[in-house]
Amino acid sequence: MKKIEAVIRHFKLEEVKDGLTEIGIEGMTVTEVRGFGRQKGHKEQYRGAEYTVDFLPKVKIEVVVSDGRAQAVIEKIIETARTGQIGDGKIFVTDLGETLRIRTGEAGEAAL
Repeated sequence: MKKIEAVIRHFKLEEVKDGLTEIGIEGMTVTEVRGFGRQKGHKEQYRGAEYTVDFLPKVKIEVVVSDGRAQAVIEKIIETARTGQIGDGKIFVTDLGETLRIRTGEAGEAAL
């Protein structure tokens, strides 16, 4: 099994969610996060004073899938989240050793 974490622009969330639903992904976890990379924040003005916003708002989507479905999920996230501009985000893929469903005790892919 793979855990796929995607940090994307917040306004792309619905498009990515709809795309993942189209390919049969039934569950995901979404967290509002803040961070920066090459984009390095931006400058804003408040009451005449200029200041730098280092941490930009992003959304992190977490999806756990079988090994065979991971590539399709990655491709769909890239397709739906890409704007072509710096700051589109990153995708991280991690191997999972174990997944358990708390309610039933099911383990492995049955727990998904």
